[in-house]
Formats: sequence, C-alpha cells, structure tokens
Amino acid sequence: MPEIILFNKPYGVVSQFSGDEPEHTLASFINKPDFYAAGRLDKNSEGLLLLSNNGSLQHRLTHPKFNKRKYYWVQVEGIPSEADLEPLEKGLVLKDYAFLPAEVRFIDEPKIWPRTPPIRFRKNIPTCWLEIVLKEGKNHQVRKMTAAIGYPTLRLIRHRISDWKLGNLQPGEYRIIHHPFNPR
Repeated sequence: MPEIILFNKPYGVVSQFSGDEPEHTLASFINKPDFYAAGRLDKNSEGLLLLSNNGSLQHRLTHPKFNKRKYYWVQVEGIPSEADLEPLEKGLVLKDYAFLPAEVRFIDEPKIWPRTPPIRFRKNIPTCWLEIVLKEGKNHQVRKMTAAIGYPTLRLIRHRISDWKLGNLQPGEYRIIHHPFNPR
C-alpha cells in the first residue's frame, strides 16, 4: 500500500534529499528509501511537506488539476487593509505571473515554534499574520504576492495540504500514513 510522509520542514532545509554542502537536506531528517517530495517548500519556508513512495500518488498530490488546496500562515511586514488584500483575492497579475484567486484572512499569531534564526525585528514597523489558501503552488508564490501589494513576507509556514495537517509535528519530525490510493 502506498505511504505518505507528513514532514514538518524546518527553516533553512531544502526540499530534496541531496544538495551542495553545507546545505541541510531532507536526508538529515528522513532515512526512508524510495520516498520523494510531492511538491516543494523553498529553503526559507517552513511547515508541511508531503513525501510519497508512489509516483502516481505523487502526481495526484501535486498536479493543479487535482485541486489540492494549500494553507499557509504568513507573517507580513506592516498591516494591510482589506482593500490591500483584494488583488490577492481577485487573482493577482504580475508581468511574469498570473495567480489564481486566493483566500486571505487576518488571523491571530498561531501557536508555533520559535524560528532559528528569528525573523528580523523592527521596533517601528508592525507585523501581522494572515492565512492564505492557494489552489496552485507556483514558485515563491506567496512571497511574490505579498511583496507585490507592499507587505513583504517575513515568515511563511504551510500548515495544511488538502486534508493533511501539520498537527503537533515539531520542526524535523514526521509521521507516516498509509494511503488507500486508487489511480483512477
């Protein structure tokens, strides 16, 4: 039966099993042969990363046509207004990218682990937390979206993909689940 690994990827770790020294890779945390990441999180992002030992299931987990929604907690520099967030909700178009509409809402700071190293702190610039839900997963998408509206991302944590949740996994921890995958 195919398996899925739910992994809490720490900050500074690349979403692959090999890399140039001194990069930290998945191999520092997971020693399971034949598992591969189903999608990615950039090195500076944290949170839920799915891995699978089944290529068809991997495709099903990552291809946009299967509509796996991705949920992010995002700390941004500054405090946007509802009007500032509208371009994200309508579908932001940048010169090189067109992003599908996202769901965006203000949230209280989630109960999460401290990041190492901590984010930069500026006494005179407030920050706030958003939850952003995407139907796609383009390269650095959340960071590009928040920067485009003038509120750069300081911290980015993916806490859910479809029905899979980070739960109480701490950075570097993982859980294996069996998946009754039917390729049809």
